[in-house]
Amino acid sequence: MADQSKTLTNRQGHPITNNQSQRTVGARGPATLENYQFLEKISHFDRERIPERVVHARGFVCYGEFEATGKIGDEPASKYTRAKLFGQAGKKTPLAIRFSTVIGGRDSSEVARDPRGFAVKFYTEDGNWDLVGNNLPVFFIRDAIKFPDVIHSLKPDPVTFRQEPNRIFDFMSQTPESMHMLTHLFSPRGIPANYRHMEGFGVNTYKMVNANGDTVLVKYHFHPRCGVASLTAEEAAKVQGQDLGSASKDLYEAIDRGDHPQWDLYVQVMEDHDHPELEWDPLDDTKVWPESDFPLRHVGVMTLNRNVEDFFNENEQIAMGTGVLVDGLDFSDDKMLVGRTFSYSDTQRYRVGPNYQQLPINQAKNAAVATNLSGGQMSYQRDLAPGQNPHVNFEPSIHNGLTEAQREEPNNPPEIHGRLTRSVIERRNDYVQPRARYCTMMDWERDDLVLNMGTLLGQCERDVQERMLWHFFLIHDDYGSRVAGMLGMTAADVAGLASLPKQVLTDEDQKRLKALGRNGDTIDPKAWGQWTGSVKVHRATADEVVKGMPSGAQGGMASQAAAD
Repeated sequence: MADQSKTLTNRQGHPITNNQSQRTVGARGPATLENYQFLEKISHFDRERIPERVVHARGFVCYGEFEATGKIGDEPASKYTRAKLFGQAGKKTPLAIRFSTVIGGRDSSEVARDPRGFAVKFYTEDGNWDLVGNNLPVFFIRDAIKFPDVIHSLKPDPVTFRQEPNRIFDFMSQTPESMHMLTHLFSPRGIPANYRHMEGFGVNTYKMVNANGDTVLVKYHFHPRCGVASLTAEEAAKVQGQDLGSASKDLYEAIDRGDHPQWDLYVQVMEDHDHPELEWDPLDDTKVWPESDFPLRHVGVMTLNRNVEDFFNENEQIAMGTGVLVDGLDFSDDKMLVGRTFSYSDTQRYRVGPNYQQLPINQAKNAAVATNLSGGQMSYQRDLAPGQNPHVNFEPSIHNGLTEAQREEPNNPPEIHGRLTRSVIERRNDYVQPRARYCTMMDWERDDLVLNMGTLLGQCERDVQERMLWHFFLIHDDYGSRVAGMLGMTAADVAGLASLPKQVLTDEDQKRLKALGRNGDTIDPKAWGQWTGSVKVHRATADEVVKGMPSGAQGGMASQAAAD
């Protein structure tokens, strides 16, 4: 006799005795309208997909835990933050993480040249904390009002529906702040070998707040203990010809066989003010904080140890947002961060529904939830506190409703004074950090960057080529001359270009412009110190990726992390 516990039913709990045939008049039909089982089955099938994410559509989710050291570097974590997940050595916090590509659709290749999303949801005792970042430490733009524009330029052409280099570099050539990100993205770092062998960065500037309300600015870094590995475009094409989902497959199989990947979490700390002594603004997400001046401080280890049980419920419906912070962590005034905080939660309500936070993957698993919110599509339950009067869904009330938390939350950030304005930040300095990145990457990465830029700009119109070369020469003589050589051009072809409208050049930029291509630049990594994101990178092959890369250290921060 069949196991009755495994009997097929519909959503009403009715046993299904025939799942092979519709109800028809005779064996040949026609079908009847009261085909309830068929109608329920096919109508649900018609609605199996929710709107695809505009960005980060393809991704992979798994679970793990974060174990704190109880310190930030060599100092007690409590000096900087009252966030409980950092406070005690050995404290473990469960988490979910979603890795993703940014521009491609839900079924696109995982070895496309594209930033990778690195988004972590920590299920803390004070509620959820989402740290939503990328595998690269900077971004294309510094003001969220330009986000639709940069994404439109990277997405397929609205007429041909092809990703066109001419569209991408048309926008970037008019956006000098993008040069740092482009110098990362079009190097091999733009194609990670898989998700296990890549770094993660919070990208935006955040704050930590201690028990006294004192605030500091912070940047978050995840460094893989197995090291960093990347692909050239040539090797990536070989992988893509065999498997569109190679990165998801690699991570799933590693966890499944008990090979649990780990990342060390570091923070950089800076006093909370505008730092006029710096040549760049610490709230500018197109900039990194040089590690020689703002060293990495170890705070804990993330271990991934469990796969999802259902892709749709746990991957498609997981919802991250930069506004999801816990006590002891706070926003900075980073313009991109403010824009992301609205946009991310807004898109989740559109994509998943107004009650997305009630789904198991998004619920606060280790904190009590009690709200006066109710109703909306797909409401699962009311968020009632134990003993709460269900008739009272407002606050304040004297009839046993919810009350405000008694917890003190001191916060003493600097005062901000200024006029309401629409303007860019003053310290832009768009070329010095791309120069540092160009000088501190490995030789094979630099060669690949030049090859990729020359190849793709070769598909662009002349005016786009000229402006991009103008930027490259302002960054570094070698950068400009090598890419120009691939296009059959020289510095003389672009030396007469004026600066862009409203572009502000530094005194150094003005000097470089007068001697474009003749500034005597050298490539000396030691002159820059340890530059964020410039670590040893393993040059992976397609064969390694397809067969599964080992988890042994490939360089990068692995040896340092193990010693911490």
